[in-house]
Amino acid sequence: MKLWLDNNHYVLTDKGMDISIPLRIGDKNVNAWYVDPVRIEAVVSGDFIGDVMQGGSVNFKNVYLNPHGNGTHTECIGHISKEPFTLNQCMKEFHFLAGLITIQPVRVGDDLVITEAAVREKLLGLNDETALIIRTLPNSAEKLTHHYSGTNPPYVDKEAIQYINGLGIVHLLIDLPSIDKERDNGAVVAHHVFWNYPANPWLHKTITELVYVDNQIKDGTYFLSFQITSLENDASPSKIMIYDIHRA
Repeated sequence: MKLWLDNNHYVLTDKGMDISIPLRIGDKNVNAWYVDPVRIEAVVSGDFIGDVMQGGSVNFKNVYLNPHGNGTHTECIGHISKEPFTLNQCMKEFHFLAGLITIQPVRVGDDLVITEAAVREKLLGLNDETALIIRTLPNSAEKLTHHYSGTNPPYVDKEAIQYINGLGIVHLLIDLPSIDKERDNGAVVAHHVFWNYPANPWLHKTITELVYVDNQIKDGTYFLSFQITSLENDASPSKIMIYDIHRA
């Protein structure tokens, strides 16, 4: 089906590319921040068991997960604020033009960092995009199952976030567990800069972490669709779809 974006451009709704990581039970799933693996367990109550394979009439299961550590998730300012903001309250729009860029983090001391210079070079052609997807190198399917805890993953420096803010980016997506350094004594600088917190908070902005963008998807501009749960929490597991934009 064609979804027209304007009189000259459309996307094919059956040709979307999923850049989120499926939530799977067990250790063979991406993991960060030392959280437990995802668990999906049948409800058992008296004679009732919520598992058809075990003789139940229906599958009826509890799901145990941490949005920040178990997979692709979208978070709002409530992730760092004293005020109890939730993603369900803050996020009111779900479709955007998104720029996809690929960046090789550079070595700075013991860290690998996404710098302003690298972002600036890649974003020279940005026009009306209000979402930005950052794919980091090296990039392989190993990201679908990588355990990041204690590995000091790459992160985005403050100046790069300031530059991204200056471009009017509202939704930032990245294939890392955080835009901040894993151990930074609780500073969470990049998050604070992106949301301009606490000085003059931007409640409508979101950060999505732990996406995975296959190498077959080229850098460029895409139509992006967010899917989240209506959960009153600072973050939600999310499904992120991007679509090629066609000219009529």
